[in-house]
Amino acid sequence: MKSNYKIILPIILLAGVLLSFNMKQNPDPEKEKILLGLIRSALTQGHYQPHEINDEFSTAVYNNFIEGLDPAKRFFTQEDLKIFEKYKLQLDDQIKKEDLSFYRIVTSKYLQRVQEAKGFYKEILKHPFDFNKDEVFDVDYENKAFPKNEVELIINWQKQFKLTTLSRLHSKIEAQEDKQKEDPKAEVKTFAELEVEAREATLKSMEEFFEYKDEEDDEDWYSIFINSISTEFDPHTTYFAPRTKKKFDSEMSGKIEGIGARLQRKGEYTRVDELVSGGPAWRDGNLEVGDIITKVAQADGEPLDIVGMRLDDAIEFIKGKKGTEVRLTVKKLDGSVKIIPIIRDVIELEETFAKTSVVEMGNRKLGVIDLPKFYIDFSERNFRNSATDMALEVERLNKENVEALVIDLRNNGGGSLDTAIDIAGLFIEEGPIVQVKYKDGEPKIRSDEDYKIQWNKPLVIIVNELSASASEIFAAAMQDYNRAVIIGSKQSYGKGTVQNYMALNRYFDYPKDLGALKLTIQKFYRINGGSTQLKGVVSDVALPDRYAYLKIGERDEPTSLKWDKIASADYKVWNGYSNFDDVINNSKKRIAENEQFKLIDSNAKWLKEGQDDTKVYLSYKKYNEDLKNREEEGNRFKSLYEYKNNLSFTSLPYELELFKQDSLLAKKREVWHKNLSKDIYIEEALNIAADLKIRTEKPLVKN
Repeated sequence: MKSNYKIILPIILLAGVLLSFNMKQNPDPEKEKILLGLIRSALTQGHYQPHEINDEFSTAVYNNFIEGLDPAKRFFTQEDLKIFEKYKLQLDDQIKKEDLSFYRIVTSKYLQRVQEAKGFYKEILKHPFDFNKDEVFDVDYENKAFPKNEVELIINWQKQFKLTTLSRLHSKIEAQEDKQKEDPKAEVKTFAELEVEAREATLKSMEEFFEYKDEEDDEDWYSIFINSISTEFDPHTTYFAPRTKKKFDSEMSGKIEGIGARLQRKGEYTRVDELVSGGPAWRDGNLEVGDIITKVAQADGEPLDIVGMRLDDAIEFIKGKKGTEVRLTVKKLDGSVKIIPIIRDVIELEETFAKTSVVEMGNRKLGVIDLPKFYIDFSERNFRNSATDMALEVERLNKENVEALVIDLRNNGGGSLDTAIDIAGLFIEEGPIVQVKYKDGEPKIRSDEDYKIQWNKPLVIIVNELSASASEIFAAAMQDYNRAVIIGSKQSYGKGTVQNYMALNRYFDYPKDLGALKLTIQKFYRINGGSTQLKGVVSDVALPDRYAYLKIGERDEPTSLKWDKIASADYKVWNGYSNFDDVINNSKKRIAENEQFKLIDSNAKWLKEGQDDTKVYLSYKKYNEDLKNREEEGNRFKSLYEYKNNLSFTSLPYELELFKQDSLLAKKREVWHKNLSKDIYIEEALNIAADLKIRTEKPLVKN
């Protein structure tokens, strides 16, 4: 500790001298008061389950805002929190009075702390790090305490810089060793020389980080404040500031230039939440859901450290014009670190449309439809949507005499409720599909009224922890009717709420853009009366998977609405299968005896253990040993990535014709079919589909 003071004391003095507020504030008090009043009215009057604005609510908003501004605990100290704490039980009253005193005081201190850090980070990075010193750094930013004072704050910055530099240094040493193996005469740099290079790279990334911090303005911070209020009602009620609203509107148009990955903020990290089917990252195949992106480089440029950066800011660095290259430094679920180059492209809506493949098992022909989302173009109702596309694909499968169907809803986060109802109607004669309820109204039953069954053969639906909303409506209805076997994760995501997107200027005449609010206004219920909220859809056949022990569902969100149930709708269970229970039991036996599934479960537990271990060594020797041990432990799971199910998938005849004119489409399908041939979950779903038998004693199609 004494050696640290030689650096820290001058730094504290330097920070006070260099303090200058370059960050853009530009507050608009009138607009902010109007916005706060609008949001409060919408939440208290329009939300499905309004939260009482009281002292408990005030405390939650207080915590949300502090953590939202400083999630990595890099700027505020416990001394700062003592200044803020007098407002902890006053925010409910301030919100009602449209009083922004707390907001102003916190953002003012935040600006001060950011500028102080901007003043001292270069001083820290002037000095070599001692990588022989035996110390650790806790990267569990969510649960660690704020630093006690400025001295502890600067020590935390030192350790963060040391870890970042250590990571770069380790990569440089490994690269040099690999080069030496190829060329024994290659230039060899000393540890000290490589340390300087790594530290200079950290300095450059921090310069870029603070340049981007300078671009933050009051709209950014006020958006965090408003969402500190809105997300206390439920995790899906979200405010979109004008800039964010424009991005959202652009994404809804279905044309984005980037890598084709949906990202999520977890603590101070940017995590891959979903890969857009057909997008550059999906085609490349190296980036996976759950990966943590730690650095971003433009082509051959120096990587920018995005740890601790706001999600919107990180996305701005990752996306870019078609044809340009971005290099992502990624921490994989197994703890390994990889650099993944991706050429950006235009991500078209076409890439998220339903697609179909056919496979022969024995002498039987089976079909697989991948449905990435329940899509619809609200601005052009005559444009194709998921329901009309699914009907067309089912018709094509019938024409090819396909005998059973698997619908893949993995990673399908939902979409249009209407299309989910229409798709469900393809597989039953008629009847209720879902019940929808406003906060003060009676449940409304939404039904399929078409008496024709378009598909009267075996049906299997695959889900995972990321199958949500409309996916759960469809899967739950098919399960309640006993129409399909649901296979996959123990349960789906568990989102049983419906949101309305409100452009706020439609509700208040104001010359400036007020942004938009996505507001939870309804809950939906299964036809058996239960809710998918929190519980999701429980699979008939649960399969081990990599995410089984990780917290990624609605049930893990602290402000999720509770599960409840209502009266069952009037419906008749479909009685078309002669061996439904036997098929499920046989599948469970196969899974229990399958060594690959056992290995998947072991891998999931290992990943959870790694996630729980948040202490990182800051000595080079122990850091290197830890990485090597992790790599050696991970070697036992290599066969998971080498698995092949020995099934051969092909496109339908109409698509084979399209390939003659569209080589890109052919390539996309080739990649998809290759992935299917490595997919043990698809394999088991097809086994179930092939085993299901239809009763022959009564006709199933009613014209």
